[in-house]
Amino acid sequence: MLYCVVFRFSEETHVQGKQLQYFCRKMNIVPCVSWVKRGVSKAKPDRVQLDKDDLKRLIEEAKENLDEHLEEEEDDEQEADGATASKTKPVGKRNHDEEMEEDVVAKYNLDDYDEEDESEALAGIGNLAYFASPDDDPYFTTKGEYDSDDEDFEIKATDNLIVAGKAEKDVCSLEIYVYNEDNANLYIHHDIMISSFPLAVEWMNFDVGEDKPGSFVAVGSMEPIIEIWDLDVVDSLEPVTVLGQKAKKKKSKKASGHGHTDAVLDLSWNSAVRNVLASASADFTVALWDLTEGKVVTSITQHKEKAQCVKWHPFEQQTLLSGSFDNTAKVYDCRNPNSTYKSWDLNGEIERVLWDTHKPFNFYASTDKGVIYYIDSRMDKQLFTLSAHDEAVTGISQSYKVPGLLVTTSSDKMFKVWDVQDNKPSLVLERNLKMGQLYCSECCPEAPFVFAIGGDGGEMRVWDIRESAAVRKHFLDRAPVGVTMEGDGDIKEEEQFVDEDAQDVDMVMGGLSIDNSQQQNSEKKKKKKKKKKKKKTEDILTLLDS
Repeated sequence: MLYCVVFRFSEETHVQGKQLQYFCRKMNIVPCVSWVKRGVSKAKPDRVQLDKDDLKRLIEEAKENLDEHLEEEEDDEQEADGATASKTKPVGKRNHDEEMEEDVVAKYNLDDYDEEDESEALAGIGNLAYFASPDDDPYFTTKGEYDSDDEDFEIKATDNLIVAGKAEKDVCSLEIYVYNEDNANLYIHHDIMISSFPLAVEWMNFDVGEDKPGSFVAVGSMEPIIEIWDLDVVDSLEPVTVLGQKAKKKKSKKASGHGHTDAVLDLSWNSAVRNVLASASADFTVALWDLTEGKVVTSITQHKEKAQCVKWHPFEQQTLLSGSFDNTAKVYDCRNPNSTYKSWDLNGEIERVLWDTHKPFNFYASTDKGVIYYIDSRMDKQLFTLSAHDEAVTGISQSYKVPGLLVTTSSDKMFKVWDVQDNKPSLVLERNLKMGQLYCSECCPEAPFVFAIGGDGGEMRVWDIRESAAVRKHFLDRAPVGVTMEGDGDIKEEEQFVDEDAQDVDMVMGGLSIDNSQQQNSEKKKKKKKKKKKKKTEDILTLLDS
């Protein structure tokens, strides 16, 4: 879905060239997240030590990439200008579309937005990367007091890491969070700058350089390459390795022997055969990579449209599931995938696929029409069909330890918790998380009620759904041993969110104020109201009273 958002936007609004680039740069979203299991990360991650030769090489490579990018942009503009000039325009008064386009260009100064001094753009790289230790930085005044082994830097055995892909305007990065379930603590440990808009992140317990366990993340993006980063190293300026090659100016839709020729939309690591990574691409193919050799060993070409999602079977090392914009979900025997596979035609483009770890023959497939299909891979028909959302189901995840607990997210902004036990789905909880459109959700490997969610606004949120009384009550009998289901009364938090926003809107739009008794009653009902909301209400009341 994310891959098509920009292009559908362009087609629907006829925005092209610099305008399209401008609107892309206004994005601020978290499109993908991935959990890291406890106990696999280094307690004290290493720090990169760069010498001057490494720094010089990195700056030269960055400059070359920038020059290539600028050349491609110039070629695109010339082609666009030539195509426009070749069209005959009616003589006379300008039409409405032309006037609007010129207004947008003038308002946002799009003709000059990317004309910046190239030396200034690169100047910060040297200043940022040169000092391996802050003690070497002349602007760092508290020399000797810097301690990389402080409490926040150290990763405890009870900590999970979360890798969140983020795009904020024209900056793309991976944010590495530390989450501790015991004290509900969440903070950013470090971040990694990446070269392109992230579409998929996948954690791997495999060191591609030494064929041994490690903590790495593979990143799929708008480029036809896969970057692999070491999570046990901070301040990295380049990935450990890159799979594939960047696309040439004129590319075909067929994948080359070196990898993909278009964006990498999804990734799945094979935990049983640890040197194998599967990738789904907009070039219509699914690729199987040998991480030891760094190359594609099998290219699956059974989809007739963009391959949107891919997932290895949790227990059968040769079984792979994929979904595509051609409205099909397919299951392959990867010993001979182009001839040994099954296919299901569904109503809608496939957004996500997921194996049921509690019933391993079954899998879920969600579509852009808001529907979830639950399918037995041994059969030709669905076990059930669920109209889960009003728009595309962009995230689907299950609790690894609570049978029947399924979570979905959607571009309709809703987060929902379902009970799908006995193939009879029922809605347990729905909430607008106030994050805008939601793009992904993933369950913590060790905490069965904790989910990470990515959405608009550049926000990644971790939520323990046991905060909901409805969830606690419904799944009480299925909670794993040692997992508490106690809570603070029968509070419906989802209604609380709606009431707060409705109250604020009524006060602003209707010009109403709330007397003291009403305000006190409101505060008693909303025990968990956020400080930010309280401050907002007070400001509005002060403004209205004046």
